[in-house]
Amino acid sequence: MSRLSDTFARVKKEGRAAFVPFITAGDPNMETSFAILEKLPAAGADVIELGMPFTDPMADGPAVQASSVRALASGATMAKVLEMVKKFRRTNKTTPIVLMGYYNPIHAYGTARFARDVATAGVDGLIVVDLPVEEDEVLRVPARAQGVDLIRFVTPTTDDARLGRIIADASGYLYYVSVAGVTGTKAVPEEEVRAAMARVKAATDLPCTVGFGIRSPEQAEAIARIADGVVVGSAIVSRVAANLGVLKEEGGRDKVVSEVLELVKTLAGSTHAARRGKVEA
Repeated sequence: MSRLSDTFARVKKEGRAAFVPFITAGDPNMETSFAILEKLPAAGADVIELGMPFTDPMADGPAVQASSVRALASGATMAKVLEMVKKFRRTNKTTPIVLMGYYNPIHAYGTARFARDVATAGVDGLIVVDLPVEEDEVLRVPARAQGVDLIRFVTPTTDDARLGRIIADASGYLYYVSVAGVTGTKAVPEEEVRAAMARVKAATDLPCTVGFGIRSPEQAEAIARIADGVVVGSAIVSRVAANLGVLKEEGGRDKVVSEVLELVKTLAGSTHAARRGKVEA
């Protein structure tokens, strides 16, 4: 079994949802970003989504877009992102890491080489926002050959026919986009998510996480009752942005890391406290 399947099997046995925080690699700089990354598991992360900085993150709202800008300005590159994962794996062999981003940098890197290098670094899955199911064979096949899952999206506009196509050769888990729009800009419609989870669960045994609009502990707890995982990104990178002013102070990096981890602990605690029942439409 993979780290992803092990993790989702474990949290299911525990009767709870997985907490999945998102951070952008290199935000606000590589050193601070890694200091946050390495402490996320102790703060309650079950799976980590690590953003690959990109100049045109079209599915992301202002907060995540700004995090990419900061990361690129700090010198983040694909090679440095993979080195960050390698460094993380020196001390953590169990927490799954999923790289999330866009296809352009992967295409430039070369899909076969990328699949090999992410597997070597210790990456467990990939989320490529702008690579639809009709086109993802170019990455899915070499990634799967390396034991890396390509995570697919389900959205509020996914009909039954398309859902069948999505799950036909999916692996790892599914990611339900809870709102029609970009990340972090709308509240999660809980009843719509409940209905969507029931429909997905009737079609596949793959775990399904929910993201794109969860910002508060209360929202995380509500979604954790009906989904296999709760993804929070915009709120976390916004906490990074809110503390940029202290970076140049003595001990500033530690202060930024502490602030971010406190939020993660709160969100993870709410997610883990919610007990999951049978999902019904």
